[in-house]
Amino acid sequence: MLRRPIDVERIVIAIRRRSRSRHVHRHAGVFKGHVNPLKHCGIPFMNVLKGQDILALGFMTFALFVGAGNIIFPPIVGLHSGPHVWMAALGFLITAVGLPVITVVALAKVGGAMDTLSHPIGRVAGGLLAAVCYLSVGPLFATPRTATVSFEVGLAPLTGDGPLPLFIYSLVYFCVVLVISLYPGKLLDTVGRFLAPLKIIALAALGIAAFMLPAGTIGQAEPSYEHAAFSQGFINGYLTMDTLGALVFGIVIVNAIRSRGVQSPRLITRYAIIAGLIAGVGLALVYISLFRLGAGSHEIAAGATNGAAVLHAYVQHTFGGLGSGFLAVLIALACLVTAVGLTCACAEYFCRILPLSYRTLVVLLAGFSLLVSNLGLTKLIQFSVPVLTAIYPPCIVLVALSFCAGLWKSQTRIVAPVMAVSLLFGLVDALKGAGFNLPEWMAHLPLSEQGLAWLIPSVATLALMVVIDRLLGKPSEALA
Repeated sequence: MLRRPIDVERIVIAIRRRSRSRHVHRHAGVFKGHVNPLKHCGIPFMNVLKGQDILALGFMTFALFVGAGNIIFPPIVGLHSGPHVWMAALGFLITAVGLPVITVVALAKVGGAMDTLSHPIGRVAGGLLAAVCYLSVGPLFATPRTATVSFEVGLAPLTGDGPLPLFIYSLVYFCVVLVISLYPGKLLDTVGRFLAPLKIIALAALGIAAFMLPAGTIGQAEPSYEHAAFSQGFINGYLTMDTLGALVFGIVIVNAIRSRGVQSPRLITRYAIIAGLIAGVGLALVYISLFRLGAGSHEIAAGATNGAAVLHAYVQHTFGGLGSGFLAVLIALACLVTAVGLTCACAEYFCRILPLSYRTLVVLLAGFSLLVSNLGLTKLIQFSVPVLTAIYPPCIVLVALSFCAGLWKSQTRIVAPVMAVSLLFGLVDALKGAGFNLPEWMAHLPLSEQGLAWLIPSVATLALMVVIDRLLGKPSEALA
């Protein structure tokens, strides 16, 4: 088909008319602004982000990831690892920072939608996986958990942990989440320029204090960390479930970029990578400071069983009477931003597959999360851990294999079997974690003690399917 030749005179006239009504800045050959003066001339318009927009996007991505779980895990690992704290930190950073950043990049390459990423396993299986993932890290578990964790860590020491204080807190909490989530186009402004900087300031103050005002000397390591600090850190980073969060946040990040007028897939991917790197650096700095905080808290939190207790003991010791209030604000900000991101992402996804508007879904998701949050943190964790343990392995496999798509003759032939095997053995880990009695051979699979029983079978299946893929060649429909 012959393309219509470009009419230079029409382009010049369009630019002049546009410049009379509104000043259009030009930099490096790209017009700044959201209105395209060339759209009637058949010329595509490609906007770019300013430096401050890119920085705000990175802050937003960082803020979406830093929830209460991210703040709680490093201190307890630092406390238990003792002199091996930095080896444990290295393992933790691989799974708690590396995997989420890689997931953001993988999603940006396919436009941000998880169902597009899961295309190789088919529409039905991909849609089911996406729905389960969104529901699990959304209204069923993660979103309500942000309210219960922020309440129990920040306010319960001050108000008591009865049902009435929890209900009042969660009601106010989800009203704020609802208001912010109703305006997704302003998410970058609200989170990137207001909430995220506040949280960064609070985390920076805590991180600086951890190095400048240590609570004490580093104590002895727990037996499990004495000879396996790296693997213990690796496992604890895996338990943050940030890769699942990245699968959900991907569409939020891409939409935030598009809301600034960027339409080029290449630029969207580039900005998502930059945002992921900014968030990754921020997460690494936060984790390193919290590891140092935990490692030096042996004298004030020797009997602590979780990171919340370590944090509370350190803040109370360092900041005195204002410590509890400071911790409450820090946790509330961290959880609030995460809840907003989860709610927006879930509403964006389900409004595309259900006959409901975005605003209606936001109201329903916030209301349902409010109800679930009042079950309490203990019950939420009991219900969520087995489900997340089962669905996490296939999600890791999906993200990892998406970068190797060009190596296979058929993506479906490779991805579907490996994901199925990872899900099967992930279910074994989930049943074991839920307390079910399993046959002896299932209970003692390689790496099962670390919650990674799916890893070796998945790698073996991948190797087998690669050989089969080479032997079978391209599918017949691809050759037609």
